[in-house]
Formats: sequence, C-alpha cells, structure tokens
Amino acid sequence: MIVAIGGVSRSGKTRLTKLVKEILGDIDVFTICQDDYVFNISDIPKIRELTDWECPASIDFNTFIKAIQEAKKNYTHVIVEGFLVFQDSVLNKLYDKSIFIEINQEIFTSRRLRDTRWENEPNWYIDYVWESYLNHGRLPNDHNALMLDGTQIISEEQILAYLNQDDS
Repeated sequence: MIVAIGGVSRSGKTRLTKLVKEILGDIDVFTICQDDYVFNISDIPKIRELTDWECPASIDFNTFIKAIQEAKKNYTHVIVEGFLVFQDSVLNKLYDKSIFIEINQEIFTSRRLRDTRWENEPNWYIDYVWESYLNHGRLPNDHNALMLDGTQIISEEQILAYLNQDDS
C-alpha cells in the first residue's frame, strides 16, 4: 500500500508520517520525503534572488516516481510525504490512500515565523509560499483523500480505520 500525505508547509506532514508508520507497526514500512528529490540548488528557479523551493520545477518528479515504484517492490507499506505530492497526475495514480492536512493561512504564517530552519525569511516570501501552496500544493478536486485539520489532535483510530477501509 502506498500512502500519500500532503499539505502546506508546517501543516504536520512529517509528524503524521511518523504516526502512520507507528500505526502500521514500523515493520516493512518505508518512508519517502519529497524534499529529498529536489534538484541541485543551481537548477532551481529563483524568486527575488531567493531559491524557489516551493514550485513544481524544484522537484525531480521522474526520480521521485521511480523511488516510489522501487520502494513498492521491496516494502509492504510506503509512505510518501511532501508539499507537492498531489501535483503530478502520474504520482496520484500510484497512491492507494491519500491524506491531506489543512491549516489556514494565519496558522501557516504563525508556524512558519516560529520555524528557524530557514533563518529570517522575509514576509513577502512567506506570503509567496502560501500562494504557491494554493496554486500547486492543493489536493486535486477529483482525488479522494482523508482530510485532516492540522490544528487538531490526530486520532490514531481514525487513521487506522481509513487505512483499513476497502476502497474497491
């Protein structure tokens, strides 16, 4: 089973990935983070002299897709997480289950401002990340997914029920 987890930056994707891995028993589970499939920094577009990590052109989708396909051959469960995991129609066909975490712009901005991994990001860039999410990171309208509120405690029972649900 391939489980995709998407949502805007700071919505809780990594935390949820760890929880899903625990729920699945940590055995025969492989996780793939989309951030590991960005192009070399010199090949990523810029916006106002800053690297544009938030656009589809920053991701090596071909290598990302191949990694997922290879992982599926070797593991019973593959968890894929990232900001743009629902951006590509080929990717969307690979997923058996999809989970999308939603937060509003105010929560996103607050969390992003507290995050020190990127040093001091200008406010215009944080606004740009939100706009990029709206343009590229949203779940496609025709894609079924478990929708979660990223401001609430996630129920393990809800996740387990969803993962065990027969969609045929």
